[in-house]
Amino acid sequence: MRTESLQPGNFILRQQRKQLGVWLNDSRIKKRAAQKSALVVHWDLFVAFFRSGIVSFGGGPSGIPLIEAEVVKRYQWMTLEEFGDLVALSNALPGPINTKLAGYVGWKVKGLTGLLAALTAVILPTVVLMIALLGVLVRFSDQRWVRGMTQAVLPVVGVLMAQLTWKFMKNAQKGLGWTISLILVGLSFVLMKVLHVHPAILIALTLLIVLIKPSKKAGDSK
Repeated sequence: MRTESLQPGNFILRQQRKQLGVWLNDSRIKKRAAQKSALVVHWDLFVAFFRSGIVSFGGGPSGIPLIEAEVVKRYQWMTLEEFGDLVALSNALPGPINTKLAGYVGWKVKGLTGLLAALTAVILPTVVLMIALLGVLVRFSDQRWVRGMTQAVLPVVGVLMAQLTWKFMKNAQKGLGWTISLILVGLSFVLMKVLHVHPAILIALTLLIVLIKPSKKAGDSK
């Protein structure tokens, strides 16, 4: 038997090397787990906006409740209040609302790469389907089954929008009360439907008023 292997110094050195190897392996495992977790989050972003984008018949209005179901309910990336603020701000900005929602949510969850994953999920399926199905729809647009299919989807879209509107109303009344909330709904209806004020102008004015005169904090006596 070699005597140097029994010396305390050599034994301590071997233990230190063993601990170092364990630490390095643990670091590699944690790194791989973090990378896997990042891939899972990116995949979740892609799947969430792919699902909401592929079945959002008619574009933005029908896509908002579907995105809310993924972002707020399924993955809980933001609260309903945050999502409502995001929808309001997105309506005040130019461009399709689905891409704006996907871009912000992706950036909020996973930065620039998350933004690209969410936008790809929203844009790519639509582009592919437009190229593949546009010729078919044009060819069979006069068929009764095509007209029936498009007309049958419209009530479903209306129900989805009504459900989302009711959720926003319940959250609005928590801070404003039912009286002010209903007054704002009636005033908005008159401005948009009777006076033909563009919704973006109405939203921008509302945001401006809130910025100039912020709401009072709870418990503020003045």
